[in-house]
Amino acid sequence: MSVALTKGGNVSLGRQAPGLTAVRVGLGWQAGAAGGSGFDLDASALLCAPSGKVLSDEHFVFFNNLSSPEGSVRHSGGEPVGGEDDEQILVDLASVPTGVAKIVFVVSLYEAEQRGQSFGQVHRAHIRLTDGVDGTEFARYDLRGDAATETAMVFGELYRHGVDWKFRAIGQGYASGLAGIAQDFGVDVLRPAPAPEAPPAPAHHPPAPEPAAPFTGAATAAGWAASGHDSSTTTAPQSTGSSAMTCFFDPGHGPGTTAVLWSPQWGVPRQIQACGGCAQRVQTTPPPYYTAPQAGYPQPVQQGYPQPAQQGYPQEPHHQQGGRRFGTGALIGAGAAGLVGGALLNEAFDDDEPEVIVNNYYED
Repeated sequence: MSVALTKGGNVSLGRQAPGLTAVRVGLGWQAGAAGGSGFDLDASALLCAPSGKVLSDEHFVFFNNLSSPEGSVRHSGGEPVGGEDDEQILVDLASVPTGVAKIVFVVSLYEAEQRGQSFGQVHRAHIRLTDGVDGTEFARYDLRGDAATETAMVFGELYRHGVDWKFRAIGQGYASGLAGIAQDFGVDVLRPAPAPEAPPAPAHHPPAPEPAAPFTGAATAAGWAASGHDSSTTTAPQSTGSSAMTCFFDPGHGPGTTAVLWSPQWGVPRQIQACGGCAQRVQTTPPPYYTAPQAGYPQPVQQGYPQPAQQGYPQEPHHQQGGRRFGTGALIGAGAAGLVGGALLNEAFDDDEPEVIVNNYYED
């Protein structure tokens, strides 16, 4: 004798059908007008652990996965089952994995949102349990007005009760369809695919600065000619390319594009940045090299011993006074000596010393 269940009611399979080893779960419905044209309903089963989640995605049995991995739960698929059932799910109780605490039976409307359908348009829906061997019905639950706008329904569940199995009538609806039920039970296979990420915007790279025009002999000659000199007999100085520094000798000349070695009249040689014309002048003019006019008082002429003429450079004029010769050669040597210049000047002006060394030249 079959037991008619109401929502929330349950029945023991061991008491109602002693010796039962397999149960056939039949699910049926009538949707829309007579014949249910345009409605597509699907039954499915979820094998859940004590946590309430499926053991794995493969333990979600539905139209795209008609059997659990061990074969204990099998779906009839699209095969006609006859009678009042639209679809059936066979459960081999002895083969259900020990990790399964319950088997949940669900019916969903396919493409319900696109078609504007819901379970409010589904009539005479039922779930019933029959003996898997002889087909005898021993429990039944008819859903009467249990849903309205829902697009999927949990009809009932088989669950373990000690060593026995029991069946409970559920009648719980889901407005999010089969995908919502699957998500609640931890199934990934029916979750909406994430929207593809927009391709990253191309990294903005500032345009590379155009390379500075190389320093050429023609440019050097032009600058040299502009200063009033003939460039036909000179060698173009080497350029270091564009520079943020202005001409060392006169910022009004523009950028210092050329590195040259410059020896000031007082001091040691060092590298400077000069414009093309000034750089050419430094390399072609004998010492003392060109130095921009300095503002201030005129410098006094220093006295000292005369310097012997140095070959290749014009000598400064000497003056005779009181039997002694005075010139600037001694002071030049003292300035070039830097920190020891004071000592050299003392020797240059000391008349009592028999021999004086100035600028590495011996004075008699």
